[in-house]
Amino acid sequence: MGAVVWVTGTQEVEEAHASEAAGGGSTTETPSGTETSGETTTEAPAAAGDAEAGKQVFESAGCAACHTLADAGATGTVGPSLDQTKPSAAVVVDLVTNGRGAMPPFADKLSETQIQDVAAYVSSAAAAS
Repeated sequence: MGAVVWVTGTQEVEEAHASEAAGGGSTTETPSGTETSGETTTEAPAAAGDAEAGKQVFESAGCAACHTLADAGATGTVGPSLDQTKPSAAVVVDLVTNGRGAMPPFADKLSETQIQDVAAYVSSAAAAS
C-alpha cells in the first residue's frame, strides 16, 4: 500500500504500489485489473462506494474548503490538491477515517458508507483530471 506523508499542509504521495513492487520486477496492469509484481499477483481493488453519492458527501462535509478538486469546483489550498496527488480510494478511506496532520478524522462525522462513497468519488474524479 502507498504511504502518505503530511508536511506543513502539503502531501507527498509515494508510489501507490511501492510495497507490492518491493520484491523486484515490474508492475503491470492488465485489462482484467490484475497487477503483477515479480512473483506476486494481486487484484486491483475496485472502489466500494458510490461516486455519485460521494460527490454530495464531498460538498456537504466541507472537503472543498481545504482541497482542490476540479470536478467539484473546489479550490481549497489548506490541504493537498487532489487533482495533483490523485489518491487511491484506499488512501482516501484511510485519511478520511483517521485524519492526518492538519486533517481531522471524520470517522465520528461520516458513516462508513459515506466514507466509501467519498473515497470512490475523489479517487475517480482525481484520476480523470
